[in-house]
Amino acid sequence: MSSKGLKRRELLQGGSLALLLGIHEIARGASIVAVRVWPAEDYTRVTIESDGRLNSQQLVVGNPPRLAVDIEGIDLNPALRELVGKIKPDDPYINGLRVGQFAPSVVRIVFDLKQAVAPQVFSLAPVAAYRDRLVLDLYPQKPIDPLESFISERMREVPNKAQAAAPAPRNTPQTAEAPAAPKAGGEAADPLGDLMAQQAVRAPQQPSSAASAAAAGRAPAGGGLPLQVPPVASSPAPSPARGGAMPNQTDRIIIVALDPGHGGEDPGAIGSNGTREKDIVLQIAHRLRERINASTVNGNPMRAFLTRDADFFVPLGTRVQKARRVQADLFVSIHADAFTTPDARGASVFALSQGGASSSAARWLANKENQADKVGGVNVGSHEVQVQRALLDMSTTAQINDSLRLGGAMLGEIRSIGARLHKGQVEQAGFAVLKAPDIPSVLVETAFISNPEEEAKLRSTTYQEDLADALMRGIQRYFAQNPPLARSRQL
Repeated sequence: MSSKGLKRRELLQGGSLALLLGIHEIARGASIVAVRVWPAEDYTRVTIESDGRLNSQQLVVGNPPRLAVDIEGIDLNPALRELVGKIKPDDPYINGLRVGQFAPSVVRIVFDLKQAVAPQVFSLAPVAAYRDRLVLDLYPQKPIDPLESFISERMREVPNKAQAAAPAPRNTPQTAEAPAAPKAGGEAADPLGDLMAQQAVRAPQQPSSAASAAAAGRAPAGGGLPLQVPPVASSPAPSPARGGAMPNQTDRIIIVALDPGHGGEDPGAIGSNGTREKDIVLQIAHRLRERINASTVNGNPMRAFLTRDADFFVPLGTRVQKARRVQADLFVSIHADAFTTPDARGASVFALSQGGASSSAARWLANKENQADKVGGVNVGSHEVQVQRALLDMSTTAQINDSLRLGGAMLGEIRSIGARLHKGQVEQAGFAVLKAPDIPSVLVETAFISNPEEEAKLRSTTYQEDLADALMRGIQRYFAQNPPLARSRQL
């Protein structure tokens, strides 16, 4: 055989081998590279990361509640088997799971559930450090209302000393509900406080004779669950615009929404020593919550509401919606900055801008923070996109002006603890989480986590405590100059 014919034969054999290998690769499909589980009260997320896009089908089975998910085009491997050991006993939704090779190139995962769920299963394209992801979000069938959760948390944290309050008279008529007395004109002074009182009365363990005591802010007879409800005003308080005459005392709970950035699938910035932004800002938020919950405004209680109180992901639009649902008076988003070089340092405070950003750095940072939904992973349909855009496009001049006042007060207090400032004034940019049209909102960059020296400070309990003190004083300074409007909450 000639050398020319031999070469042709070798080429044909090589091509056949390549074709066979290609068919094998197609049949094998993707391979699982990592699995993660993020349990939270709001929902539990299960993430399956792979080196190629995964297709799946799911089936919900009741009594007992289970969720079966078939992932096509893969074989069971050690990485996927690790999913079994990642389920924690305190997971609110998953009791356990089983995983096995259901059919050739089909792996089945069966979740044994603690309650009925409304699962959302979707795929995410590679982004940041992640490859393709299959995401399973297990939500409760009845979505959790941030307002109801906030009320329940407040009722659990009532100080025990209120139990010593005078009991309600035994001859008080029993009623199903006991809302607080209305203001003149029939408008409730504090619907949030009223709703808390009503829920306490409805609770099975609560004696029905507690209705009048709950409405009056006293401990119910028999040592039941006490409530601290702000006193009801005898006449309606004026609600002038900012800058007008303000009442000396508000007549409702003052709510500050704290928004620890990132979380769950989105770690945020990561320092050179492995410090994750999502962990640091949650710690600072917890410290600030303690201070807010122990404070008052003109004698009326303050309460902190966290958009996330654990390590799970919350979409940007949902953070805004949660704050609006509890009708927060202020919104404070907490972050730890990062830049491409370790030289950048200093704390910053940002407010919303309706126009352009106040600096190129502010624009760059806002664009980076607004990418959180892509990194964290959001299941967004066409209708939800429209709703999000409508929400995030809303802003008012009054909100921005109040936000600048709040930011200025905070910046001054951060300076007072000796912290270095990246900018000496409040900057502005189009941060998505600052676009609640009716809540003064600021974003605090506590320090540059990409700077080794500042990363060490952020890990320090002393610095976190000092920073929480400074932010608390900033909030108090803001309210001293801009008393919260004595308006009723629309529930």
